[in-house]
Amino acid sequence: MSDGAEKLEIWCAGEEWCPITTTATLVGKKWHPVIVHRLLDSGPSGFNELKDDVDGISSKVLSDSLADLQEKGLVAREVINEQPFRVHYSLTDHGASLEPVITAMAEWGTEHLREPEQ
Repeated sequence: MSDGAEKLEIWCAGEEWCPITTTATLVGKKWHPVIVHRLLDSGPSGFNELKDDVDGISSKVLSDSLADLQEKGLVAREVINEQPFRVHYSLTDHGASLEPVITAMAEWGTEHLREPEQ
């Protein structure tokens, strides 16, 4: 993050663990880290592209998640065409700065998680 980048608000200022809870609030929702991962991996994507890439997510949940990520300054929404209406979603600099966090989550999961037994 560059020196001039706006910092995100910490929601429980003064406590040692506040930066952790703030980060968890940003990426702790079920689909948020997956959406950020897909945008890191694939770059700017349209809504339907993201829906296909995030297997199992409903259109409403994807729409709500993208709006939440946009409100938090992690995702940018750009209208590409008005007829037919097309929108691309991409990570902001704040969103892209989550790459080490998302990578660490993937590495930890690969090392410590296993498929359920059938």
